[in-house]
Parts: sequence; C-alpha cells; structure tokens
Amino acid sequence: MKIAVVGTGYVGLVTGTCFAETGNEVTCIDIDQAKVDSLKKGKITIYEPGLEPIFDRNRKDGRLKFTTSLEEGIKEAEVIFLALPTPPGEDGSADLKYILGVADHIGKVLDHYAVIVDKSTVPVGTAEKVHAKIVAHAQTAFDVVSNPEFLREGVAVEDFMKPDRVVVGTSSDRAKTIMERLYAPLVRQGNPIIFMDERSAEMTKYAANSFLAMKITFMNEMANLCELAGANVDNVRKGIGTDSRIGKRFLFPGIGYGGSCFPKDVQALGKTAQEFNYDFRILKSIMLVNEKQKVRLIPRVKEYFGGDLKGKTIALWGLAFKPYTDDIREAPSLYNIKALKRAGAKVVVFDPEAISNVKREIGKKVKYASGMYEALEGADALMIMTEWPEFRTPDFNKIAEKLKNKVIFDGRNLYDLEEMKGQGFDYFSIGRETIKGTK
Repeated sequence: MKIAVVGTGYVGLVTGTCFAETGNEVTCIDIDQAKVDSLKKGKITIYEPGLEPIFDRNRKDGRLKFTTSLEEGIKEAEVIFLALPTPPGEDGSADLKYILGVADHIGKVLDHYAVIVDKSTVPVGTAEKVHAKIVAHAQTAFDVVSNPEFLREGVAVEDFMKPDRVVVGTSSDRAKTIMERLYAPLVRQGNPIIFMDERSAEMTKYAANSFLAMKITFMNEMANLCELAGANVDNVRKGIGTDSRIGKRFLFPGIGYGGSCFPKDVQALGKTAQEFNYDFRILKSIMLVNEKQKVRLIPRVKEYFGGDLKGKTIALWGLAFKPYTDDIREAPSLYNIKALKRAGAKVVVFDPEAISNVKREIGKKVKYASGMYEALEGADALMIMTEWPEFRTPDFNKIAEKLKNKVIFDGRNLYDLEEMKGQGFDYFSIGRETIKGTK
C-alpha cells in the first residue's frame, strides 16, 4: 500500500518506519526542511531503541521517503496519517491548529479517494472537525478515521509491530476494509483490531492514559502513607500486584509521571469533562498529587543539610522522564533542578541520552557531566531521577569516594534496603524505611 505520514515527530517517524518495514511504500512529510534533509541523509532525529536499523534498511530499499511537499507526499496514497503535535493550551485543552491546518490543505490538493487517519491524540469530536475542514475544499470522496497510538517510549517499535490491540474509529465500511488490510501483518498472532465509532476511539486513548496515570498516582499516595505508618511500599506493591484484577504494571512508586502523554492527556480529558459540565474529581486529584510528588524529595534534602542548601552541590542522575528515551517533557528532573536552584544549590547532571535536550531547555543553569561518576566529583549528595539500567548496579565504593557525604536520595527506589544498610550510606527513597549509615 502507498501511505503518507504527515509529521515526523516521535509518533510520525515510528509509524512511517514500521509501516515501511511491513512492505508498504511510505512518504513522511514535514514542513521542517532541515529535519527532512537530515532524514533523507539517514540521520534519525529522535532516540528510540530499535528504530535506527529498520529506518536505515527501509530508507536504503526505497520504501521510506521524505519530503516537505504535502501535495507530493499524499499523491496516490491510500492512507494519510496525521501525526502532528497537539500541545496543551493554557486551559489544558489540546491545541488542534496543526491538525486542522493540514486538514484544510489536504482538502485543497486531494485528487483521489483516501482514508485520512487521526494518529495524534485528539479530543472527542476531532474527526468531525477534520472532516469539515477537508470537505470544504475536496473534489473527491474520502473518509476520516480515528486510530489512536499506544506507543511506549523506549519500546515503541515492539509496541507498534506487536500491538496489544489496534483501535480504529470509523463508520465507513470502505475505510474499515482498508484499515484491516493495512494492520493485518501486525495482528497475525490474534491480537484484535477493535472497530468502534470515531468519538469512542478518541475517548479510548485519553481513558487509557488517564487510568494508567491514576495507578501510578495511587501508588505514590500509598508510598507517602507507608512512610508515615512505618510500612514498606515494596511489600504492599507485591501484595496487590499479584491480584489479577489489579496487575503488576504501573505500580512502582516514585517521583511522579512525566513525558509527552500522561500529563497532557490527563489535562485534556479534564478539559473535555469541563466542556460537558462534568466534575471529574479523580482527574483533578491525579494532577494535584503528581505535581507535589515530583519534588517529594526536596524537603528531605533541605532537612538533611539543616535547612540550608546555599553553596551545596547536588548531583542528579537521570534527566529523561523515563529510561530508554531522550524525552524530557514534564520530566521530574526539571522540577527538581528548579527547586534546588531556587534554594541556592549548585546542580551537576548526567543522563545517557537527554543532556542535549536539557541544554536546549535550560542552558547553563546546571553543570553537565560526561559520565555518571564524573557528576559526583565534589558533590554533597546524589539524587536519582530516572531509572536507567546503568544506575541500578553502581560501584558504591566509587560513589562514596567521590561524594562529600555518603547520602543518596533515590526517587526511583533502585536499591535494596538491606544492601544499603551494608553499604553505610544515608539512603532516602519513596515509601520505604530511611537508612541511616555511617557518615
């Protein structure tokens, strides 16, 4: 099949590359000439494990192409994916200007039947708005479909190639047949393609992400209560995670969720509820708790140093909102950097992939280390923000040698409490006993 993907951001590039991998002819379209030029030369513009090899293979084989011309890109395409940003507005609602702008342009240049697919996360009713924009100019038949993505950063290629389910919102039998044919190679193991109306498909994405954000937030609240009650949140997590009605995933407490999906989607679903005059109180609580949880460790750091961080140097391990990505959108690390700087501390940071993005975001407000141990040189304390694998089994002797104080503030509960007792560190984590070592 001939496919066009409008937008070469995270979702667009993964979508286009993976559909090319299943034998389709894919043209990715973006208005950013520099980005398109880089992609044409084989320089991938996002970090996502496993994406680069299939990107290179399909680009070299001619199945994956790039252009800045919408008219050229959608020529003869049976399916046109809209994978464009929907940033939150000041009121929390999703901004549809990019999607509706492209839809308007498509209407002016479309000269054959095609299925227009909303791949971006969009509010209920967006398919109707896209349809209205296109039909105002189009001289040919077309259908608009909602097909939300459920990609997890860090494992997006696997998620795309082996989806738990594919959700397609359409009222058109013709579009349904085309979407079934397109996704058939990805669901051969029996995972379902779930067809529904467009509005239900749009709501499904927000519901899924908000529910997962709720699980994370619930466990963070339980962790905070465990600290007060003298319980161990790890034991509580295991005790409830083995209940098949609850499940093990998304029950790990920490310093809150971030990224491009959960914060934005919870906000947008809350805005949708407001538009229908519904008081969605759980969503309000999720957002409130998460904001506070991100800087949960800051009061402990201040207390440890007698309430004064002026002149102290704090080393941060991890900047990305989660491991295996360079995405720093709504990352807890940024909130902690801001809080530490406001308190007068100096901050040294290290992350395997996200440093360049942080440099663009905050510039010289922090010192950037080229290695995890280099970040510790002369620092007064270590704070852990992201659970990268290399942070899980460090050389504790080396950490002790480089830090001025044997103290770790762990926002991701990476280390076993019994092991930390033997290491002699002061160790603070989330929802568990505080370990007092030997200074």
